[in-house]
Amino acid sequence: MKEEKIIVPANGYLMLLVFLILFFGSIAVMIMMKNPIFILGIIIAIFIAPGFIMVQPNGSRVLLLFGKYIGTVKKNGFYWVNPFYTKKKISLRARNFDSERLKVNDKLGNPIMISTILVWRVQNTYKAAFDVDVYENFVRVQTDAAVRKLASMYPYDNFADEGVDEDITLRSSVNEVSNALEKEIDERLSIAGIEVLEARIGYLAYAQEIANAMLKRQQATAIVAARHKIVEGAVSMVEMALDELGKKQIVDLDEERKAAMVSNLMVILCGDKDASPVLNTGTLNH
Repeated sequence: MKEEKIIVPANGYLMLLVFLILFFGSIAVMIMMKNPIFILGIIIAIFIAPGFIMVQPNGSRVLLLFGKYIGTVKKNGFYWVNPFYTKKKISLRARNFDSERLKVNDKLGNPIMISTILVWRVQNTYKAAFDVDVYENFVRVQTDAAVRKLASMYPYDNFADEGVDEDITLRSSVNEVSNALEKEIDERLSIAGIEVLEARIGYLAYAQEIANAMLKRQQATAIVAARHKIVEGAVSMVEMALDELGKKQIVDLDEERKAAMVSNLMVILCGDKDASPVLNTGTLNH
């Protein structure tokens, strides 16, 4: 396989001077001397004209001569090359690619919607021009394939309550997933001489058919976790209250009254709504 060859053609300004002298000089001499032989200079000037090329910053020109690769001009400037060269322009600028939202299955088989944002540029003009058909289309197809593979390697989220506890998930492990995606895409695009500058997940969500169910599941998990914290805190507060009452001997409670007090405190501390106090104007027994 051939590799990229960098060349620097002839100075374009010098050849432009030659072109102007030949073209306008031949016209002037032909008019003055009225000799048609000087039309040959005009023909030579016209032959020279297609050889001028201009390479802008972060641009390149791939040169071919009757199907044979001659080299690539990457240095920006004004040049002149063989007029018979075929000159293919390839941009070396960084480009953004925002893929479409793909519907794929994650590691657990849940359908999800996912897309990626890719920043890439051409590094090897020979591979981009000749090793693949259309390198822009190659980038799109291979990026979609890499995203599908990545989504099948990791679950969308952790489900510890169901015995599925993964270290890396699509939702929470942003850096790890982005690094894995970048490496996968870079391996696929290297055949086309493409350099991957950045790759990350642009959109991630459950598919529409299970989105509501998963939202309810996440809400239920959050409620259970919150209730667990509330109960844990309430138990600590009741225990502290009983200990303080016992130490300071404010009131002597038997086991039945302690149980009633614990029940009332737990209801107040763990209830969803504010408790309505009831004043006891009688004795403790009534």
